[in-house]
Amino acid sequence: MLGRCGVVAIFWVIRGKEVGGTFDSFRGGSPDQGSVGSGTKRSSASSGSRPRNRKEFLYRFVDSGMLTAKLEDWFESISNKSEPKKPAFDVPFELIELQKFDYALEGISFQQVIRMPNAVYASTSDAVEATAYLAIEDFLHAGVKGLWEAFWSQDEPMPFSVACLYDENLKFYQAEKAVADGKLGGLCATGILLTNPRHPHGKWDQILELALLRPDIRNFAMDSDRQLPLSVLGEALFYALRVLLSRSLSRLNYSQSSNSVFILLVDSQYGGVVKVEGDVNKLVFDVNNVYECAAEWIIKHSRIAVSSVDRIWNKLGNANWGDIGALQVLFATFHCIMQFAGFPKHSVEDLAADHGPRLQARRAERQLGDARVNGNGLFRFQQRSVSPEIVEVQDDSVKIETEQLMKLEVGSVLWLEDSNWQKGYQINQVLNNSEHPYYIASPVEDPQKRLFLYVGSHPSQLEPAWEDMNLWYQVQRQTKILTIMKQKGLSSKYLPQLSASGRIIHPGQCQRPSSGGNCDHPWCGTPILVTSPVGETVSQLISEARFGMEEAVRCCHDCLSALSTAASAGIRHGDIRPENVVCVRSAVRQPYFVLIGWGRAILEDRDRPAMNLHFSSTYALQEGKLCSASDAESLVYMLYISCGGVLPDLDSVEGALQWRETSWSRRLIQQKLGDASTVLKAFADYVDSLCGTPYPMDYDIWLRRLRRNINEDDHGKEIDTSG
Repeated sequence: MLGRCGVVAIFWVIRGKEVGGTFDSFRGGSPDQGSVGSGTKRSSASSGSRPRNRKEFLYRFVDSGMLTAKLEDWFESISNKSEPKKPAFDVPFELIELQKFDYALEGISFQQVIRMPNAVYASTSDAVEATAYLAIEDFLHAGVKGLWEAFWSQDEPMPFSVACLYDENLKFYQAEKAVADGKLGGLCATGILLTNPRHPHGKWDQILELALLRPDIRNFAMDSDRQLPLSVLGEALFYALRVLLSRSLSRLNYSQSSNSVFILLVDSQYGGVVKVEGDVNKLVFDVNNVYECAAEWIIKHSRIAVSSVDRIWNKLGNANWGDIGALQVLFATFHCIMQFAGFPKHSVEDLAADHGPRLQARRAERQLGDARVNGNGLFRFQQRSVSPEIVEVQDDSVKIETEQLMKLEVGSVLWLEDSNWQKGYQINQVLNNSEHPYYIASPVEDPQKRLFLYVGSHPSQLEPAWEDMNLWYQVQRQTKILTIMKQKGLSSKYLPQLSASGRIIHPGQCQRPSSGGNCDHPWCGTPILVTSPVGETVSQLISEARFGMEEAVRCCHDCLSALSTAASAGIRHGDIRPENVVCVRSAVRQPYFVLIGWGRAILEDRDRPAMNLHFSSTYALQEGKLCSASDAESLVYMLYISCGGVLPDLDSVEGALQWRETSWSRRLIQQKLGDASTVLKAFADYVDSLCGTPYPMDYDIWLRRLRRNINEDDHGKEIDTSG
């Protein structure tokens, strides 16, 4: 499992012309992995002058545990000699270096990492281990690609490939292929290599950087005074020396700085850097005492530097590119690239020099007069005589008139402009779904009719604020999904109906330019979505103790019916939670439930569902995708809390996955649903058996079973012909 280390290596392609003259000196062959270990055994010690002994030495140098054992006395000695609260080793980078590098990266956008690490210590499943290897690949690829394009070349293709190391033959494979071929249990490394078409499985002399996946290093981030244990450091030293030995056997012409190797130590949230430097020509290549000689070289002829262990990924698995943990890793990778590609076209100093002008521009922008606004956005800037780059401003010290203009209250009337007509809606009630306000409104010409009305973000606000992106999903994308449903003829009373959509008509003269775009009025171009029917959310019913066993069974049936109808057109919901299900009470005797909030719906593979620690499916949290049973699993979690189940306080994906694993394995969810209804308990068992598998949901059989329970409660007086 992931308790054992995973290693990540960074390698590179010899492309000659593609990078100008940078790689000309690297042309020529070098011994492959087979030839490195094919030398004849010798019984006598050697000064290392002959490559044959080096090959034999490297061939026998395969056990990190034996090297670690030889270093125990040395490690204990230097640990005892170090002063309290002072590290035994120097750091690889000074803080001023990292600060300058941080300034240089200000204008660089790193690729968004889609696959993210899970809690490598929270589960023993192969799926979690496979996800960890995929996530590390993505992170390293995004980092090295961003550095290559920023410092070396935006025009030339990136000369790197990413692969996993298989311990049985020390060859590299793509992570997805390795997992598919059943090699997951034998993976010990993941790597980025100098791509060499002649050697698709990689060559050790072309390794730039190694990263060991160690789930126990977070303990040293929590306690900065603790030293890395020898079990971790010894393994890092083993791989560092193995890389240096491989380079010394290579026919490639390395720069003088190739005598140093950077080893990364990472887990699902934290990371650090170990730098090992030394001349392997001073190593005594006694093939009968491999580990004693290696330990002696490390003790007498190497220089070791160890960084602090800091956070790289946040608790949701997103990379914090600007934090010191990620900066250390990126700076180490930057130095490794220089060993192979030489000095970059754009130096760190050149890019960092742009920090000053950027800072002055931001200060000047923030100190604009009160009469000006930021573009055609909604935010004014406060004038200050002298202040730092970032200031704390009291909420009541700046009056933003546009916010008052945008405030909608009961009685307000909005006019909507579509391509062919205009229509007015009067606000009757202001609601909130825990994220953004939305409204119950009536058409001006039909005051008795009740509709849901959603107001989106002004187009100029979509980029800077994640909250406004949530509004975009709620309004613009949900409009797209409901339009597609309408075009495909999907009809069900359990699905919301698109009543109208368009843009707000603001009061006064619109100064919209003839070339398109919007005028300076804060409402100009703001989108609106109007849907029906209207009802109370399940969240509200639960809080008021008005959601009982009968409601739970009916809600399960109605939501499954909605999911079944949408699935027939290849649409999945992706965001089922109590705020996105409403209970509709109309002229008919029995209320029914409508599944709303389709803005995060999945239409194609590249779409990503909402990430909700309490209600997202296990597969969604692990993979960022939905399986066939994901929506049903989210529905089960919603029913679980509606039947009295208690959700824990969750603040991380790891915690959420651990809670799910414990709850399902102990059958806590099934037991709670069984207290309300046997059919709900059976449904939860069915969903549990289907989660994470490619098998499709059988909606029909469960709709029939649920309908029988509903009809029995209703004594057969109501026949549901939908779904």
